[in-house]
Amino acid sequence: MNEQQTAHPGYWKDASGSLIPVSKIKEIDKLRHQVVGEICRQAEQESARLMAFKTTAMQAISDFIDKSLANYDVQHGGKKGNVTLINFDGEYKIIRQMQETITFDERLQAAKALIDECIHGWSKGSNANIKVLVNNAFQVDQQGKISTGRVLGLRRLEITDEKWLLAMQAIGDSMRVASTKPYIRFYKRDATTGEYFPISLDVAAI
Repeated sequence: MNEQQTAHPGYWKDASGSLIPVSKIKEIDKLRHQVVGEICRQAEQESARLMAFKTTAMQAISDFIDKSLANYDVQHGGKKGNVTLINFDGEYKIIRQMQETITFDERLQAAKALIDECIHGWSKGSNANIKVLVNNAFQVDQQGKISTGRVLGLRRLEITDEKWLLAMQAIGDSMRVASTKPYIRFYKRDATTGEYFPISLDVAAI
């Protein structure tokens, strides 16, 4: 029986929370409600199964690494670290990746101030492109976040100015790991080409 019917006999609650008499609801709307609800409830169950599978797979990989390193009297020390595992005949491959999200604390503002001083003190012209790079690096997106990649890209510039180097140190000191998210990917090798293709667990990619 529909949950709507059990909670409000004779009425269905719409998306805004209003109670609508069942007699006023079109049959096609009732059918849409049923189809969408059934499919999404199945999707929720599949999502829970995938989450359980991911947790089990990650733990199995971590346990295996611990056993492998134990042969050298080395402790793995947890779940961090990227690793690629391939079975004996090379048919399957697993890649585990730990992606860290980097944030910056208030010292990033000190870095920006030092960089601005550098650019202001340098002669004009040849440093115009560097100014554009810097301004782009410190721009925030719609969520008010600074691009980590752009800021770190400044550290790859070969500039030996003492104040610039101090700014780069400030950037390094301001870096913090906000979170670490585990990823696990599965691959199967094509017997003809030898190329590995992903075993997709993404509904949109199947």
